Formats: sequence, structure tokens, C-alpha cells
Amino acid sequence: MRTPMFSILTVSLNPGGKLVDTVRSVVNQSYGDYEVVVKDGGSRDGSLEALQTWLEEQDCRDRVRIVKQPDTGIYEGMNQAVRAARGEYLYFLNCGDTFASDRALARAAEEIGRCVGHGADSETSGDPAEKAAHEADHGTSGDPAEKAGHKPDHGPKIFYGDIYDALRGQVVASNPYMDAFACYRNVPCHQACMYHHSLFAERGYEPVYRVRADYEHFLWCYFCGNARPRYIPVTLASYEGGGFSETRENRKRSAREHREITALYMSRGQRLGYRLLLMATLAPLRTKMAESPVWSGFYNKCKKMLYRREY
Repeated sequence: MRTPMFSILTVSLNPGGKLVDTVRSVVNQSYGDYEVVVKDGGSRDGSLEALQTWLEEQDCRDRVRIVKQPDTGIYEGMNQAVRAARGEYLYFLNCGDTFASDRALARAAEEIGRCVGHGADSETSGDPAEKAAHEADHGTSGDPAEKAGHKPDHGPKIFYGDIYDALRGQVVASNPYMDAFACYRNVPCHQACMYHHSLFAERGYEPVYRVRADYEHFLWCYFCGNARPRYIPVTLASYEGGGFSETRENRKRSAREHREITALYMSRGQRLGYRLLLMATLAPLRTKMAESPVWSGFYNKCKKMLYRREY
């Protein structure tokens, strides 16, 4: 079967009308080389029936595949969605989240095409002459990340952009460079990341982590999977916010899982040094500013200006 450029993966369980809203934002994209996989864990609220009715009305049932299978939680559901996906790049769009604009996917495809050539990973496919030309143009000597001392830009890619925080009405800029400290501090939002399919071939998410399995998988990709995160200047998703991971109880669990996960991939000395650096740069205060309705706009504007200057 033909391999689409993107697999858009949505996991659902009794999401109400949010499921149709999310899928609508995909179907409305100006870029068409994608598939949608809706993996449902057993909804009983009529959301699947509403989606199927809407797809028939829009005459686009062939763009969406629905996989019905019980799961033990969201991350197992995501793993099931991955197994059903055929795309070159995997992108998770949760129920309630939407693409930031009708051209978000087109812009992502354009940026990825510039990086790897013709939408395929330059390390795994493509004409050798094209690879050589691409490396001459974008290799070690020309990549700003490599100039800054970061990992060479070879290997399967995680392309990531920015997100729009709908709860606070702000664009949240992602760090344009990823290194070990950036991985410790904060990786890009899950809805900002597009993973090369090969990064899920060996292993998927670890459901033992109830809140941070996507974080653990990102670190595994970076430290063990030879992945090369690459920033693209695109606002990909409008993130609903206020979800499962942001409750008071799960914030505590998140902090605990962060300690457990970073201990798997970083030495004690690294982690201590990073904690001290975060304290010295007033990280707790910056977090409060980012989450404040009053200060979030100012904070995100400053962060975006800083990242653009670095990029």
C-alpha cells in the first residue's frame, strides 16, 4: 500500500463533539498527503457514530480509518494507533486539539522537504546524488545546530514546531536547539512533534508512565535511538490545555516521573548540575509567569524573540 507523508493519530475515549472538531481540522488542511487514524478505546457516548455521520456527509470516509480496540490508557492507545499507521511521519493530535491553521500541515511538509528532500528521510531513502547535494548544502558546515556544538544532523528526525495555547491565547515557542540540558529542562510539546516512523519500530511508549510516557520516549529517541530533533518555524497545533496531565494530582506524578526518567538517561552529576542551573536562572518563577493569564503573553513574547535571535 502507498505510504503517505503523514499519519495523523488521534486517540479517543468518550470525547463527545471534540472528536469531530479535531478530525475536521485535519480534513480541512490544504495539504492532502496524509492519513488519519482514529484509535478508539470503546467510546459509548455516540462520538464515533457522530464522526462516521460527519465523514459520510463530507464524502471523506476514505481519509479516516477507525480502529476500535480496548486499551489500559492513553499511551497504550497511542501504541495501538502507531501499529495501524502507514505514514512516513507520525503526528499525534489529541481530541480537542486542532491544527493551528488550514495550512499548518502544508507548511510543515515544506519545511521537512527542505531539510530531507522530497519529504523522505535523507538517511533512509532517496537518490545518492540528491543526498550528496543535500549534504553539501545542509551538512555539518552549514547547520546552525552543529555550529553551536549540538549533535550532527544525521539519523531519523523528530521535526518539531510551536503550538498555540488556546487556554491562554498565546503562541508557545519551542527551543530551536535540543541538547541534553534542553531534554532535562523541557522537550517540545507532544502536539508540536512529528516523528519519523522508524523511531517507533523498536519500541513505543512505556505505559508504566501515566503522565510522562511521551517525555520518556523523546529521551529514548534522543539518547538511544540516534534521533535528531530539528526545529521547523511552524505553529502546528492549537492546544486545548487543561487536560489529564495538568490536574493537581498529575502534576505531582509528573514531577516524580520526571525524576525517574531523567535518572535513566543522565548521570547524577548531570542532573544535579542541571537542577542548580535551573535554580540560578529562576526557572520556578519563569514557569509561574508562563502559566499566568497576566504575564504569559509578555513571557512568551520575550522567549520567542530570544529563540528567533538564536535560530
